Amino acid sequence: MKLDVLAIGTHPDDVELACGGTVALLAAQGKRVGILHLTRGERGTRGTVAEREVEAQNAAAALGAVEMAFLDCGDGAFRHGEAEEDALIEVLRAWRPEILLGPTPSDRHPDHGRAHQLVADVAFYAGLARRGQGEPHRPGAVFSYMQHDPFDPAFIVDVSSVWDRKMASLAAYDSQLYRADSSREEPMTKVSSPDYWLAVEGRARHFGQMINAPLGEPFWSRLPLAIGDVMALAPGGLR
Repeated sequence: MKLDVLAIGTHPDDVELACGGTVALLAAQGKRVGILHLTRGERGTRGTVAEREVEAQNAAAALGAVEMAFLDCGDGAFRHGEAEEDALIEVLRAWRPEILLGPTPSDRHPDHGRAHQLVADVAFYAGLARRGQGEPHRPGAVFSYMQHDPFDPAFIVDVSSVWDRKMASLAAYDSQLYRADSSREEPMTKVSSPDYWLAVEGRARHFGQMINAPLGEPFWSRLPLAIGDVMALAPGGLR
């Protein structure tokens, strides 16, 4: 299954929270987009592994992803060794994405920074003919989405037209995110609080304002971006 873009998250709901709008936008544009969760969220405070798998499936469908899978890199003690590298190499060679979206180098959750390093390393290793099994494939670019810790974005994607799809994907995570009508009796976490739910839109409006759009999702890039049409960089909207 050849993908155009693969969004990689450390835990189920990471992709949807951080770049779900971008995934939905790409899918709406006819791109083949997949989602890979590097853990099953097995050490999370709320929900069960079985619940989170079903939630992830429903969230991927809401965004229009054509593939969704899990690896087992260890929630709460993220592992980054040869076994985990080989598992991710296998996925990249099977799906052959041109672009990877993944975690940032440093974030509040230690698993996120470790996951960034795994993704960055494997994006290179997957192109080595003598490493692992299968036909080598090296993605053309790796971009990082924003989670807890802020950064100066290299670019911001206007996700205004697909915000309802992002919201639908987040609503699928009943065990993790705030819902006013929820009857679950589990400890409150930062992510499940009503303030966090409001902050998701608040951040998107903040970064959208930077590009004269209602809602935006920011990304970091280690390298400069190649631009084919300089005029396309001019923002629309009110100036």
